[in-house]
Amino acid sequence: MASAASVLNVSAYLFTRIDDPAALRLVLRERAGDAGLRGTILLAEEGINLFLAGAPDAVRGFVEGLRADFPALQAKESWSDAVPFGRLLVKVKREIIRMDRPEVRPQDGRAPAVTPATLRRWLDRGADDEGREVVLVDTRNAFEVDYGTFSGARDWRIERFTQFPDAASAHRDELDGKTVVSFCTGGIRCEKAALYLRDQGVDAYQLDGGILGWFAAEGNAHWDGDCFVFDEREALDPALSARAGA
Repeated sequence: MASAASVLNVSAYLFTRIDDPAALRLVLRERAGDAGLRGTILLAEEGINLFLAGAPDAVRGFVEGLRADFPALQAKESWSDAVPFGRLLVKVKREIIRMDRPEVRPQDGRAPAVTPATLRRWLDRGADDEGREVVLVDTRNAFEVDYGTFSGARDWRIERFTQFPDAASAHRDELDGKTVVSFCTGGIRCEKAALYLRDQGVDAYQLDGGILGWFAAEGNAHWDGDCFVFDEREALDPALSARAGA
């Protein structure tokens, strides 16, 4: 998005096997620090998840360097007037997004995904291409949903992502015979959510690129409100700008 703002913010993740996250942490901490970046990089044996900000050339150069090892890494960009992170953190975790379901392994294969264009077509017509009802499931925490969500999306009022499997089981009957699309901010939670739902026999898909990918492709179509983000901007509007007053 073209903007007068000068700070480039980037979010990216990839589920892929990392044999030695601790060793990679030292390398990425040095590279990001030398580039003057701030934000958070999470590493685990299941993959990488990052939120960084800084000078545009430095951010893009860092991401390009990552793609030497992770060629499938896709980054989402947005802009701000100031760096919305106080420092640089590079951490090793058990999971890059905690679900506490070790049997759910997106690093071994993704659930089917739908593009924003496909989902837009389905929502515009009120059904998928086979005429089945489409159900959107918001996999985010309740306080995030309160900032904004898709019109008519299911919100199970979870307080943390580890509660999603139990919530999905409790609402399992609502999803029978329907095309279910899970979504989240950038795509990482709905990767695991869609796999879990499919393991439960639900015809579930994930929204490719998450909400931020939807904003970039489809703007505010079928969306009410803003999107909460975990940095000092607090929330982004469908134009991928910090909401007024943030």
